[in-house]
Amino acid sequence: MNREPKDITQLLAAWGQGDQAALDRLMPLVYGELRRLAHGYMNRQRTEHTLQTTALIHEAYLKLVGQPDKQFSDRAHFFGVAARAMRHILVDYARARSSKKRGEVQPISLEDVAFVSSDRAAELVALDQALTALARVDQRKSQVVEMRYFGGLSQEETAQVLKVSVETVKRDWRLAKLWLLRELSSNSE
Repeated sequence: MNREPKDITQLLAAWGQGDQAALDRLMPLVYGELRRLAHGYMNRQRTEHTLQTTALIHEAYLKLVGQPDKQFSDRAHFFGVAARAMRHILVDYARARSSKKRGEVQPISLEDVAFVSSDRAAELVALDQALTALARVDQRKSQVVEMRYFGGLSQEETAQVLKVSVETVKRDWRLAKLWLLRELSSNSE
């Protein structure tokens, strides 16, 4: 990245205050990172997956630009919000795919759910529901999963966004994966 995170933070602040020119200068700086995150996620998809990396980035961009509150505290916060946007896009995509195909949902792991085909779309929807249930129990653990899994943020970046220690993120990640595994397994029975 050619710019320091401070420059990105300043552009985010200016954009949040309505400066459209700041958005024009910001997007080339963050597009590469958004592409890296989306590409990393899409690389885990099966080859027959019809959603492309570029489409995921553009959909996330439209969600970010279209939201009324554009107050991002820093680069990491922006990518955390982008992770949430990508999650919603992927879940909406999976819902549309699973509505075309009915069937029984089989037990899955967090890693398995990344492979969204028409056969697996219901599993991503089940993960989204479990993640929503986790958020009701422990919002931060849900956010850790969202940022790490859907957004591809590192432990350090996740800690920065949530304003907690890296050790807390590691612990939350472990506990959240166990909680989700239990939730997904019990829902498939």
